[in-house]
Amino acid sequence: MNAFRVLGFLFLGLGVVGVFLPLLPATPFVLVAAACFARSSEKWHRWILANKTFGPMIRNWEQNRCISRKVKAIAILSMVFVGGYSIFFAVESNALKIAGAVFVTLGLITVIMIKTCNKRTK
Repeated sequence: MNAFRVLGFLFLGLGVVGVFLPLLPATPFVLVAAACFARSSEKWHRWILANKTFGPMIRNWEQNRCISRKVKAIAILSMVFVGGYSIFFAVESNALKIAGAVFVTLGLITVIMIKTCNKRTK
């Protein structure tokens, strides 16, 4: 199996986990997975582009190198609210709170640094 295909599945898995675990931002992982599939498997690249959840975001990225305000807002809000809840209420260990805060901060920085599409770019 091609290394890029293996990496595509790895990053896609991290992206799916990131949908449910706000300490990991899903968006960058899904975009990297799509890039890996584009280099390794036309079949899997078409599959991820056809996905109702990730397809529009990936097409926008591939065509315009940006993500929509909606995708960015959802990513940021989920990391802040659910990640913040986890850090302040769900975790007792100070070490885990610090680690969680670091991951949320890195995720926020990553998503914020991705270019936001303007209305004309869809």
